[in-house]
Amino acid sequence: MHLASKTLSAGASFHLLGPRDTMIKARKPVIAVVATRTGSGKSTISRYVASIIKDCSKRPVIIRHPMPYGRLDTPVQRFEKFDDLIRYDVSVEEMEEYEQHFYENNIVYSGVDYKKILRRAEGEGDIIVWDGGNNDIPFYSPNISICVIDPLRANDMLKSYPGEVNFRSADIFVINKINLVEKEKVEEIEKFIGEEKPNALVAKTISEAKVDKPELIKGKRVIVVEDGPTVTHGGLAEAVGAYVAKAYGAKIIDPCDHAVGTIAQIYKKYPHIGPVLPAVGYNRSQLKDLEETISRIECDAIVLGTPASIDNVIAINRPVVRVRFFAKEVDGEPLKNRIVDFIMKMESEQ
Repeated sequence: MHLASKTLSAGASFHLLGPRDTMIKARKPVIAVVATRTGSGKSTISRYVASIIKDCSKRPVIIRHPMPYGRLDTPVQRFEKFDDLIRYDVSVEEMEEYEQHFYENNIVYSGVDYKKILRRAEGEGDIIVWDGGNNDIPFYSPNISICVIDPLRANDMLKSYPGEVNFRSADIFVINKINLVEKEKVEEIEKFIGEEKPNALVAKTISEAKVDKPELIKGKRVIVVEDGPTVTHGGLAEAVGAYVAKAYGAKIIDPCDHAVGTIAQIYKKYPHIGPVLPAVGYNRSQLKDLEETISRIECDAIVLGTPASIDNVIAINRPVVRVRFFAKEVDGEPLKNRIVDFIMKMESEQ
């Protein structure tokens, strides 16, 4: 909004299109998962929502916020397996969002033309799950809007645009990662939501970690590769990879002094980044620099906190340990119950 202020101060008009002007109306029900900040765990919650839908014998189809990065020649992209990531020549950032859905047999759509994407997706599924990007608002008019809150950045709930729009439009709030903060912080967030959105439902989830080869990191020297956006413009110093490495008593080696090229530039641009390596790969040059940075560091293993299998696109000469996270509701299952109730009502009206 700083640019908007500059525009107005120069005497020009500035107009923001609202959801009624921008959202496309779907023929199938839409459940939107958005957030107040990037890195809150939207995709984890989207996968949880998809699993609830499947448990109700319905077919979810995921539509992901666009990430074409200048490639506008493919209006509709459909992802079902890793080979599709190669076929569309996606960036690491796109891999981080799409790949984790494959493990749960979810079909993902993305691209450029979101009306065409919607019509294709409606032909494959019963319910559309909008998996939001960064803190943008949904492209489709949702039947249920779920806003994910990161308790590690609770003060940001109303401090970003359009994250605040997501907060104020939400039907359901999910306070995610509550196992990473004190109980008092969660209660503080619940109180704030109660004051601002008294009629909204509040669910709480923990992020359960699953490590494929824990024996490779116990007490070892490791490089932690984190989800790129989370530790760059998302503002966190470290994320899930570092959390897991510490839990297993690993010694995290700071990659900053070993970084080359565009990776070194990222550390300068985002000085808040802790002793972790952002998984950036918007182009071939960045992938090459990421590969060289890793190769320059003496360590026992690489911890992939990023959901992307970067070892499939760059050469890594160390053992690789993958971390996957799953959402689990605590203090009851209000989110699951609300979605099940919605589906039952949907069936009764058909």
